[in-house]
Amino acid sequence: MSDSLTDKPESDSPVAAEHRRSIKSFVMRAGRMTEAQQRGIEQGWPQFGLSLEQGRLDLDQLFGRSAPRSLEIGFGMGQSLLEMAEKAPEQDFIGIEVHRPGVGSLLNGVLKAGISNLRVYDCDAIEVLDKAIPDASLDRLMLFFPDPWHKKKHHKRRIVQPAFADKVRQKLKIGGIFHMATDWQAYAEHMLEVMNAAPGYRNLSADGSWVPRPEERPMTKFERRGERLGHGVWDLKFERID
Repeated sequence: MSDSLTDKPESDSPVAAEHRRSIKSFVMRAGRMTEAQQRGIEQGWPQFGLSLEQGRLDLDQLFGRSAPRSLEIGFGMGQSLLEMAEKAPEQDFIGIEVHRPGVGSLLNGVLKAGISNLRVYDCDAIEVLDKAIPDASLDRLMLFFPDPWHKKKHHKRRIVQPAFADKVRQKLKIGGIFHMATDWQAYAEHMLEVMNAAPGYRNLSADGSWVPRPEERPMTKFERRGERLGHGVWDLKFERID
């Protein structure tokens, strides 16, 4: 379900504030669940699913250990997040995705792989950050190929905004990394502008722009297809320094 795209109210009244708060960076997409995805939900969710009702997480208790922690917002069908979790069993991962078939796909993959270092939310990432993730608890936050909302009138829906950058900084440890990737150059430039102006960060690019494609970010089918078609991909990495 998507939000209305009415103009922002002019006043700074509670109604206006509520309107701004309710703007979403995503739309709910309907989709049929395959048998495998349904099996992932039914069998995997009780063990690996998380809900906002659990409140603020104790990550050491959740995973039963102290380890480096990464969170991905919008993992899609989950292939890259699953691959990262499989390749780094010494690390813990949390994924957030509102598309139910994608959640089912990832959970089915987790069950097949037999891994235990990954947990999943199926709700609004902003609410998860606000209500569930402790401050200074993440070593890395990943945002790969978010909706670019390419029409100018929809730019306010882009998730990378100054307030979001500040929220992410609060959740990262000092030295933690905010890693973004997009295949839309205009959105990459928007991200760069927002993050270069955001306090408490250092751009890890040698020339103050993008970083070379990091080896730790798996190549998705979507990205391979874009590469064959000549589409570019821009990666940005910013370190929390304050």
